[in-house]
Amino acid sequence: MSDVKYSTDHEWIRVDGDSAVIGITDYAQEQLGDVVFVDLPDAGNKLAKGDEAAVVESVKAAAEVYAPLDGEILEINEALAAEPGLVNTDPTGAGWFLKMRIGDASQLDELMDEANYESFVEGLD
Repeated sequence: MSDVKYSTDHEWIRVDGDSAVIGITDYAQEQLGDVVFVDLPDAGNKLAKGDEAAVVESVKAAAEVYAPLDGEILEINEALAAEPGLVNTDPTGAGWFLKMRIGDASQLDELMDEANYESFVEGLD
């Protein structure tokens, strides 16, 4: 999946043309434990890279999810309201958080590919 990039804040970004789907990595959901609530922004909101994009609450802690890119939110994953556990069971699939229109595609160059992300995570343990 070469079209997937990763941030140092443990978000994954799957690029599709001028938009991207964003969620948290398997590593991030493992660190959080069982997710019990996800607070997502409204579609239409504009985010700058580094802005808080969502809040994830688990049995262990609450954590912020940051926008890995500038952009406008096109859609949020409504299924997470009823089933926040999707973040745990399928973090890179059905547990996605939001879709956004990419504001500055050059920011993708600052993100890691899968191999670099895996090396980054290994360095954290």
